[in-house]
Amino acid sequence: MMFDFSNELAPGTYFDPHFKIDAVKILPGEYYVTPRDIVIVTVLGSCVSVCLRDRTSGIGGMNHFMLPGTSDEGGHLLSTSARYGVYAIEILINHLLTLGAQRRHFEAKVFGGASVLRGFGTNNVGNRNAEFVLDYLHTEGIPVVAQDLLDTYPRKVYFFPSS
Repeated sequence: MMFDFSNELAPGTYFDPHFKIDAVKILPGEYYVTPRDIVIVTVLGSCVSVCLRDRTSGIGGMNHFMLPGTSDEGGHLLSTSARYGVYAIEILINHLLTLGAQRRHFEAKVFGGASVLRGFGTNNVGNRNAEFVLDYLHTEGIPVVAQDLLDTYPRKVYFFPSS
């Protein structure tokens, strides 16, 4: 996870020559939040990424989680790891709010959930991740303005939070 929002050169930061802009690559279990004009990049298979932004301020971020990670019967999180969707989305929202984003202006784009490995028809992780993320965002009242979920192919996602 990357926490130092004041650091202009966070780990995984590079200059993207194609888009001619600074970029940050996130890996499974990571997330990145920024008020800067930057591109956030990840590669997904069965994992899911939520690209969340305040459409008014342009403050935004992306996570990359591997499993839904629902809570136990008492409503407690099973893990405080960003590898799990429940925690990954909560921490993404909280950091956006910390930077000054306003919840009423949130919009989300969601990607991933592919079934990239043959023979995993039952207990399909990608399908569970896709169902989880759509249910979670619906429950939180966050509109999903774009999605590319499921199917059988991996994705490379470039997210420009400011636009």
